[in-house]
Amino acid sequence: MYTVGIITASDKGSKGEREDVSGAVMQEILKENGYDVKEYRIIADEQALLEEAMKEMADEKKVNLILTTGGTGFSMRDRTPEATLAVCDRLAPGIPETMRAYSMQITNRAMLSRAVAGIRNQTLIINMPGSPKAVKESLECILDALSHGLAILAGDTGECAR
Repeated sequence: MYTVGIITASDKGSKGEREDVSGAVMQEILKENGYDVKEYRIIADEQALLEEAMKEMADEKKVNLILTTGGTGFSMRDRTPEATLAVCDRLAPGIPETMRAYSMQITNRAMLSRAVAGIRNQTLIINMPGSPKAVKESLECILDALSHGLAILAGDTGECAR
């Protein structure tokens, strides 16, 4: 069972002015698939706050996976990809590329996502979209392969060949 930290980037959500439906959908899907959600936070769209939360979850809580929702669009306040890039040692570009390709079959607005994924020490960090529907679709798209990547990252396996 892999441990997960969830971060929702939302100015209104962090003030209690908006319910975080995307984070709830994410938690539900992860639990249904055997993941252990250890940490869940709603944080304002502030790059420094997002970086701090990611570092704490990866370095102190040592979760295997951090999923973010929100903050990946074109708004001037959307800084989640920049925060992720700032804290990661290595990138995992195939994950957001796959999510965008999958979502493009549903809506051409998927091309507007600036989501990134990367690795900080032994923690994989993946940016997800902000809408509950898009979170569900993105997780459906990557969950099958995700456990294998996490096993490699944790040192539980080293083989990618079948």
